[in-house]
Amino acid sequence: MTTTTALETTYRDMLREALREALREDDRVFLLGEDVGDYGGCFAVSLGLIEEFGPERIRDTPLSESAFVGAGIGAAIGGMRPIVEVMTVNFSLLALDQIMNTAASILYMSGGQYNVPLVIRMTTGAGRQLAAQHSHSLEGWYAHIPGLRVLAPATLEDARGMLAPALADPDPVLIFEHGSLYALKGTVAADAGPVDIDHAVIRRPGTDLSLIAYGGTLHKALEAADILAEDQISAEVIDLRTLRPLDDATIIDSVRRTHSAVIVDEGWRSGSLSAEITARIMEQAFYDLDAPVQRVCTAEVPLPYAKHLEDAALPQTEDIVAAARKVLR
Repeated sequence: MTTTTALETTYRDMLREALREALREDDRVFLLGEDVGDYGGCFAVSLGLIEEFGPERIRDTPLSESAFVGAGIGAAIGGMRPIVEVMTVNFSLLALDQIMNTAASILYMSGGQYNVPLVIRMTTGAGRQLAAQHSHSLEGWYAHIPGLRVLAPATLEDARGMLAPALADPDPVLIFEHGSLYALKGTVAADAGPVDIDHAVIRRPGTDLSLIAYGGTLHKALEAADILAEDQISAEVIDLRTLRPLDDATIIDSVRRTHSAVIVDEGWRSGSLSAEITARIMEQAFYDLDAPVQRVCTAEVPLPYAKHLEDAALPQTEDIVAAARKVLR
């Protein structure tokens, strides 16, 4: 009988290990972005990699998101496998033309001649008192764009295991790392490898309610499920994992079993990812619902700096519990 060694680690360390493995296994892989080299990355994800792989493969760039994302696109078309780090999702808007009009469109615009095997990593989300220019959750915007795959790792296993299949994808992949998760601690099997980036996963089975979450909201949904269980309410928690393309089958199958749904989304409610999921549930499982779908989203304001105001603006565990009780009432 064999046993698998479990490693005590963090989300940040798993991201770094995934980068290290990719760099070791494929000479075409390189990392570029602001402060990824000597500084070790704004969130310390690339710490130590420049000493191991050198400045040719861990490339510090000027403070121009449009320029270095464009460089990544060109390198990908030229046969390399670049990993571009954008410091925060807010700053990615400076490269939106490159991401949407170039990376996501070249395959179509070239009549299928040119793929863009590019991975872009960026931090998303609030809860760290970094104010409005560093705290928004805009991954739902990118999930709107055909030609992109959008990932949101919420666990240590996914932090490590999503990069390899993302690099193997012939088209652009965006990976959104929630800033509140970098210090998340846990255990991971020493031999943990690539994970499925095509399907959502049920993190907690249940029979009374479907709680649908992703990224930084997943752990709040799991906490809410624990609280609801104290009142004999069995909540099933779905981790979307991939925001584009959405795994409709897992979502709809869960709703057809539980007959109710609450969607937790750190984006704003209007035009949100949660609105898209709600629409798909209504289109595919309307007659299976016992009550209208409920959404728990961020207040429609720029994210405040003050902690009590930031907390009030964001979806919290108690908000998820309240929405669940409203659905089941």
